[in-house]
Amino acid sequence: MLADPAPEGSPVPPDPAPGGPQRPYEPDVPGPRNIDGLAGEVTSDGGTSGKGVLVGFDRTSRAEPEGPPAAARRFVFLFDEALGFRPDAFPTCARATVESGGVDACPADSLVGRGTSHLYPEGTAEVYAVNTRHPNGMRGALVVIPANNTILELTWEPVTAPYRHLGYRWALDEIIPPSPTPPEQRVGTRRFELTWGATRRVGDRTVSFAETKAKQGDELRFGLWSEFVTGQVALPQATATTAPY
Repeated sequence: MLADPAPEGSPVPPDPAPGGPQRPYEPDVPGPRNIDGLAGEVTSDGGTSGKGVLVGFDRTSRAEPEGPPAAARRFVFLFDEALGFRPDAFPTCARATVESGGVDACPADSLVGRGTSHLYPEGTAEVYAVNTRHPNGMRGALVVIPANNTILELTWEPVTAPYRHLGYRWALDEIIPPSPTPPEQRVGTRRFELTWGATRRVGDRTVSFAETKAKQGDELRFGLWSEFVTGQVALPQATATTAPY
């Protein structure tokens, strides 16, 4: 069982990235308790450096006792300290570009993640993540789901001390902003898969978006701090063994 960063006597995992942008306040609403799980995967990105990897998150969610999962306010992707990222080495795409022309309008090589959203009760939607620099200067990503015109803003942030002690280093903080739909009527996803990583050619070499200093067979750690409209906070965690490069 993976360790919990919550202080002794507290059932709530602390916020791993409190220094980033703040979500507008909404009061908690009644709703189901979400039971979340997480799986992680680390594979080679096929680049020439021998260090480049693809980092996969696979979250599952169900409501207890039944029905649709409660919708989320925030997700914070937590990455093992053996992983490093190079957003500065990849082109960026502005939110206005995505809004006007979609992901296809973004610069070549700005796509740094892909995945699938599994809707409740059924159906799927493609997910894209593009490298960005926000107007405040912070580096991050835009998670785009064209099927429902969703654009979510994420920022890169160092994790707080309780998470560093667990072996994490970097976080991607994703805010799901309030919408006109009342929070108790919003529906969460039953599964969400997102793999971070990409390569691009620079001269005669390949540059990787995600790199690791781990050796083959090392175990890396992943977490997904999650806050829901009910006020519930969850922290599913997983480990993955590095595959041969």
